[in-house]
Amino acid sequence: MIRYPNRPLQTIGVTAPSSGVPAEHHELLKAAISRLEQQGLSVQTTANAWTQQGARSSSAIDRAQQLAAMWQDPAIDAIIPPWGGELLLEILEHMDFRQAPAKWILGYSDLSLLALAMTLNTGIATAHGTNIIDLRGSETDPTTARWRDVLESTEGEFIEQVSSDFYQKSWDHANPSPLVFHLEEPTVWKTVSGRSETIEGRLLGGCIDVIRHLIGTPFGDVAKFRRAYIPQEPVVWYLENCEMSVTDLKRSLLQMKYADWFDNCAGIVFGRSAANEPVQGYTAQQVYKELAEQLDTPVIYDADIGHQPPQLIFVNGAFATISVQDGKGHIKQELRG
Repeated sequence: MIRYPNRPLQTIGVTAPSSGVPAEHHELLKAAISRLEQQGLSVQTTANAWTQQGARSSSAIDRAQQLAAMWQDPAIDAIIPPWGGELLLEILEHMDFRQAPAKWILGYSDLSLLALAMTLNTGIATAHGTNIIDLRGSETDPTTARWRDVLESTEGEFIEQVSSDFYQKSWDHANPSPLVFHLEEPTVWKTVSGRSETIEGRLLGGCIDVIRHLIGTPFGDVAKFRRAYIPQEPVVWYLENCEMSVTDLKRSLLQMKYADWFDNCAGIVFGRSAANEPVQGYTAQQVYKELAEQLDTPVIYDADIGHQPPQLIFVNGAFATISVQDGKGHIKQELRG
């Protein structure tokens, strides 16, 4: 059975298992902390939340130790790192997943590697969505705002979310917005079939750029996870592409398929991506179509996941019903044990 955190959300822990915040951006983290405190939350940070050198916040051992300390600290109710990064993979060999209590971690990009590994190795649910830096705005869009509803939910509860009305196509840091994001492009969820689709199953996923590196390691044994925690249940994979070319995306999906990650797959949801540029006329839409045909399963794409915000909060391990009709998406997650 999947375990869900069951704690009042009072204190947020901020540690940097991937990238920390360099001195020139400290004001961003300070603003995010201030906003959360204005909402009645307490925030504690580790030293490496404020440091960055050599594409990482601190050494692999130090990052693992600071993360473990927050996980074991009974005063911390949830962990939300500053943002993603590049080298979270380094810390996995220094972590003892057996000692992890049921505590929410929320984030995306490189952080999704940690979240998926945590769920696969412990059966503890983890959350994919906004990072803490993006909570610094004086206003919060209704899609992002649902992060707190999810982290304050407990086993047996249902969470319903709908797709955004508009999304941010690219960052414009020179012109800050009260929402942080510049939500100007109409959001349209699509399906490979071109028809309305509904898929159901246990959610697993993250940023495919990084979670693919779990394949073949002790930290990415999807078959073992399924036998132990969700026997014979279908899985809905949600995936987003940060930086890969279309052909690299194709290779990564084939690797997942060859590693049997797509066994008993009820469907796949792809997030929007600025990286999906065609390669010699080969498009992401063709990749999605080929995958749908090979797996004989529905594929949804351009969903509110990943690096073109805002994004829904997807819970690894939860049972989800995801539907698309007339370009709008609806997701209902049951925190089912």
